[in-house]
Amino acid sequence: MYGNILNMTLMTETPTDARPVDGGTPPDTDFKTRYTTVRKATTDFCEPLCPEDFVVQTMQDVSPTKWHLAHTSWFFETFLLSPHLPGYREKHPLYNYLFNSYYVSVGDRHCRIARGNISRPTVDEVFEYRRYVDEHMHRLIDAGLTDETAALVELGLHHEQQHQELMVTDLKHVLSANPLYPVYRELADPPLGKPAPFSFVPFEEGVYPIGHHAEEDCRFCYDNETPRHRVFLEPFALADRPLLNADVIAFIEDGGYDTANLWLSAAWAQINADPKDWKQPLYWDKVDGVWHHFTLHGFVPVDPAEIACHLSYYEADAIARWMDYRLPTEFEWEVACNQAGEMDGVFADDKRFHPGRAPDLKSPISNLKSALGGVWEWTQSQYTAYPGYRSLPGAIGEYNGKFMANQFVLRGGSCATPRSHIRPTYRNFFPADARWQFSGARLAKSL
Repeated sequence: MYGNILNMTLMTETPTDARPVDGGTPPDTDFKTRYTTVRKATTDFCEPLCPEDFVVQTMQDVSPTKWHLAHTSWFFETFLLSPHLPGYREKHPLYNYLFNSYYVSVGDRHCRIARGNISRPTVDEVFEYRRYVDEHMHRLIDAGLTDETAALVELGLHHEQQHQELMVTDLKHVLSANPLYPVYRELADPPLGKPAPFSFVPFEEGVYPIGHHAEEDCRFCYDNETPRHRVFLEPFALADRPLLNADVIAFIEDGGYDTANLWLSAAWAQINADPKDWKQPLYWDKVDGVWHHFTLHGFVPVDPAEIACHLSYYEADAIARWMDYRLPTEFEWEVACNQAGEMDGVFADDKRFHPGRAPDLKSPISNLKSALGGVWEWTQSQYTAYPGYRSLPGAIGEYNGKFMANQFVLRGGSCATPRSHIRPTYRNFFPADARWQFSGARLAKSL
């Protein structure tokens, strides 16, 4: 999720109207409370962990939990405290080198793939760093925020929420590499029963507005959700639920992973390069003839009725082809989500970190069940700039524009996304082979 940035123009012009997506208290009404709440959510996630869990890095895309804790503090130190709090002294002169992620204009950075090699600062020292930054951020907020600093605080909080989600996904990958299959948190849900069938919800052709509407929508947004523009869509239909594990199992049993004409060329090359790991979704394994998968509540049998998770774009696209459908464009997805009305699903706030049966809510409130929450849903849209988009100047502008190549857009948020961090216009993006994120798909068809 390394790729979003606040719409600084919006926040500068209308800071008192910036509200979280859940309709709660405007963040600038009490920035200290909101700052404290978001920062506490990060450390609350760490409560079940032991010190050894904080330092492991299992692949390049995964960062140690300790690094996330430090990097989010570095962000506030670098972009707010050092330039805007008179007399502020950095906690350590080399933290800027260790905990910078990809901000080239800020300075040199430690090698990303080697973050797990760093044993110092210790976990305790990183938590002390967080307390140090928090103390000085409270001073900055108490002194009064300008439009510029208020916008940067809001950006920093959403940046932290992004890393809260990354902490969940990264820790799951770390724990999955341990043959003991450690349990992060117990979750004893009964089997869901028969998988829910799906139907398609039709949408008419027409010219539709896409993206954040600064004049009507007071919520936070990132600059890649702008400018607002129009697209013409042919008539289409979107499935009323995401793909389920039952769909994936049927694909596997029909030889889907061995059928070349279902796969994009790059995907088929990936399968042949790593055939052992690309015969089933990430975290899946067959034990005594029964599919199991690793979750943050242990290694458990795959429930066919649950939402399918940890699918790459390649797998989502192949399954859609096998079912004689396709993935939606990001514009179709956004139009459908906006017309469906208010929706809710499983988010990080529920502390489940597992999608479960979000499409069958106790009180369905729309025809598109769980478009928000559960799993990020792949679209067939390449991650590119909207017409008229321009990256912001300076280091903050490195957040989005430079990643607009070789990635696909996902929509909707997941069971690891904070509820107040998501909205229908949110554009997440990953490479086509990424599987460690809580990602799934929803089918579409042309009419």
